[in-house]
Amino acid sequence: MYEVEVKVRADHEAVRERLHELDARSLGRVTQEDFYYDAPHRDFAETDEALRIRRESDDDESEEVVTYKGPLVERESKTRKEHETVVGDGETADKLLSALGFEAAATVNKERERYELDGYVVTLDTVAGLGEFVEVETEADEADVERARIGAYDVLSELGLNPNDQIRTSYLGLLLEDE
Repeated sequence: MYEVEVKVRADHEAVRERLHELDARSLGRVTQEDFYYDAPHRDFAETDEALRIRRESDDDESEEVVTYKGPLVERESKTRKEHETVVGDGETADKLLSALGFEAAATVNKERERYELDGYVVTLDTVAGLGEFVEVETEADEADVERARIGAYDVLSELGLNPNDQIRTSYLGLLLEDE
């Protein structure tokens, strides 16, 4: 499966108001800490890949997930293959990766507020050190990537946002650019 994602900078208050007008379904709020790793055998920045452990928590529970994101597969969106699995203990996963030569590279902290609209997940992200963003995403198989991207553009437009303002750089990349 491919993760098809479109991201723009946007003021959350106006988007939240529009989501309510469109009767979007709230999926709740979470806090995320993303711990990114550099690989010993290739430069992920050069290959446009990512490996991370994400700790996600809400008021009731916490979960840790290891994710590999492949390189972007199209120029029109942030679409990439993604593989992830829940791990029971992020600290042990970190030790495992370190033992294999992966080195901690950076951490991204964010608050996320999620909604479902027209079959897409709309996320209002507040990223430490970067500000406010809106992401529209879904999963699609290879044959449906273009249709999914066009649908994501339509959702952005419904929210009063311009798909042409999209940012294809990850939050990690944006943070590293600011250093």
